[in-house]
Amino acid sequence: MTQDQVLQIFRDSGALLEGHFVLRSGLHSRQFFQCALALQQMPAVEKLGAALAAKLKPLGAVTVVAPAMGGLVIGQEVARQLGVRFIFVEKEEGKLVLRRGFKIAPGEKILIVEDVVTKGGRVQETLDIVRAHGGNIVGIAMVVDRSNGVVPGQFGVPTVSLIALQVETFDPNNLPPDLQKIPAVKPGS
Repeated sequence: MTQDQVLQIFRDSGALLEGHFVLRSGLHSRQFFQCALALQQMPAVEKLGAALAAKLKPLGAVTVVAPAMGGLVIGQEVARQLGVRFIFVEKEEGKLVLRRGFKIAPGEKILIVEDVVTKGGRVQETLDIVRAHGGNIVGIAMVVDRSNGVVPGQFGVPTVSLIALQVETFDPNNLPPDLQKIPAVKPGS
């Protein structure tokens, strides 16, 4: 699946938004990928999941872990496509944790799958949780890498995406004039 084909899924579903957005990272942007809109249609989920799974299969993972909420749908589909177990981490008192009786065996080969990554904070939290439970991270995958090239090298494991975009982000205290004139929206992720 090409980057243009992936972008077309986002365009067709209305998931590629234009305006003034506050990202989960706290940065502001003119574009927002509302993956939930793209991932509400199972044929799109299946295509995106298959494309990620094809890139990840050689890594030999036995479990996919996704951070809730954003990574749940695509993480589960990647696990389904690979024929492996799927678990997730979720927020408890403002911090991601492994709950619901999910266990990670020492040395278990784990993939982390997320929908959109800007700074990689939730991926890092998930990585820390997996390692604290003795898991072996064999790779990280995301549908959209909007880190401007920063994320792929920051985790020390193979990292893949379906889209790697150069998207401008801005510190909230240093917005360009056009964004200063538009109310900021935090659409959720």
